[in-house]
Amino acid sequence: MRDNGIEPKIIEYLKTPPSFNELEKISKLLDKRPSDFTRKGESEFKDNQLVDLIDKDQEMINAMIKYPKIIERPIVVKGQKAVIGRPPENIMELL
Repeated sequence: MRDNGIEPKIIEYLKTPPSFNELEKISKLLDKRPSDFTRKGESEFKDNQLVDLIDKDQEMINAMIKYPKIIERPIVVKGQKAVIGRPPENIMELL
């Protein structure tokens, strides 16, 4: 992003987890359900049987707040669009 003259605002999600409303908004901007941007390989996901919440959007968002490591990252938001930054080429969609 910096190579394209854009200085990102970095949110340290482990220190300041996003709120329910923020995650709900990100879900809409990504056009994905919360389970679609959840790291299912994380030990916190597996150890807490969060697979049971896959089809329960509100409960999954609450789990993301409680266990922020399960949130896929990075998520890049620009205006009314958002993308998951893996692979990094996805970010080019916003520039």
